Amino acid sequence: MTDMKENNYNYQYIFGPVPSRRLGFSLGIDVVPFKTCSYDCIYCQLGRTTNKTITRKEFVPVFKIINELKQKLEDDIKIDYITLSGSGEPTLCLELRELINQIKKMTNIPIAILTNGSLLWDSNVRKELKNADLVIPSLDAGKEDIFRYVNRPCKELSFEKVANGIIKFSNMYRGKIWLEVFLLNGVTSIQSEVLSINEIIKKINPAKIQLNTVKRPPAESFAFSVPGNQMVELSKYFDGNVEIISDFSRSTDENYMKITKEEIINLLKRRPCSLDDIAAGLNLHKNEIIKYIEELVKNEDIVYQEHNHTLYYSIK
Repeated sequence: MTDMKENNYNYQYIFGPVPSRRLGFSLGIDVVPFKTCSYDCIYCQLGRTTNKTITRKEFVPVFKIINELKQKLEDDIKIDYITLSGSGEPTLCLELRELINQIKKMTNIPIAILTNGSLLWDSNVRKELKNADLVIPSLDAGKEDIFRYVNRPCKELSFEKVANGIIKFSNMYRGKIWLEVFLLNGVTSIQSEVLSINEIIKKINPAKIQLNTVKRPPAESFAFSVPGNQMVELSKYFDGNVEIISDFSRSTDENYMKITKEEIINLLKRRPCSLDDIAAGLNLHKNEIIKYIEELVKNEDIVYQEHNHTLYYSIK
């Protein structure tokens, strides 16, 4: 496979493709600045939200993203989905409709939207997403108090408002909806909480319910992972097509992964580094680095520790 860094074009908004547990090889598009989000989730792998807002803006001119995408599509690389996700909440981008339409004119690669679902109460947002091929919203709670504890939303958002927005979207959208449910040990890993979440899910009726839990260092140390066997038991309380998100199958793409993992290890041999340090050192997007960090931590090739609310990685 062609090395993704073969093209020396300086990408600002396009990253990857990165191996995704859900989407195969996903080419990401960052449409909002880092950690610009309507939530400040305690489990977020990118850390605490620094710009919490529900105000939609044109953060990046569409033509700049399209120019980068044209350049990237010239590379001989495997892309299963073009994914609007990145470092914040993509529906805060005011130009989603135009961006999706422009991408559709360029390629037949399906477009996925990874969203926390918090702005789907806005009819404009619902209309702008209708031409996407796949939308993956999140529902991490079944009632207001857990919603506030886990997602730490903007004060303008209530659980009822967000949940009803996702339901309204599901009623008008003709593409695929995969609903992510992020479970936390001791919080939403108990039967009563799962059942309350499931009551909302039955009204959404997604094509898939994807159960997830903490796999990477979270924003808060008190966000704990649910053990695998408990995830299996909890999955039985959901109605519909339920899957527990498993590790990405690398198989013949292991050489593709190996290059970047070796580069990270070589960098960490010099000194401990934060996620920002590694991304800057290898000239890669943070979302790309996270995928490789996860694999290295899992295999115990590297370890991490927190200092001043920042995680630092080092050789074991």
